[in-house]
Amino acid sequence: MAWLLIAVFAGLSLIHVYWLFGGRVGQLAAIPELDGKPIFEPSAVATLVVAIGLALCAVVIAGTAGVLALPLSQTVLAWLTRALAVVFLLRAIGDFRLVGFFKRIRDTRFARLDTAVYSPLCLALAIGAAIVGFAGYG
Repeated sequence: MAWLLIAVFAGLSLIHVYWLFGGRVGQLAAIPELDGKPIFEPSAVATLVVAIGLALCAVVIAGTAGVLALPLSQTVLAWLTRALAVVFLLRAIGDFRLVGFFKRIRDTRFARLDTAVYSPLCLALAIGAAIVGFAGYG
């Protein structure tokens, strides 16, 4: 389970790095829309922060599972992994407007992808992180 999570988080991080360096494929489909327009245009700094955050998710999972030695106790790593589970569960639930399973706006490209891909992925990541976080590592 940990290796799968590490691969997914690393892959998501690399997608953001691709966008950071000017890649366009999939970029617009990843941003919520209102009235046919993206609700924001992510800055390079924001994209970098997300890429680093996703990479750190992979590192925390790797540390919790004992794949990577980190200067943190297993208890701290387990709790960080459990926190990741909560964060991704909250993302899957959403804001009750534009993102998540309970969003109201459902007729945009982003909303359809969010329902079919993004929110289920976040739920799967939450479940996986919970499994790793409670697997007796810490």
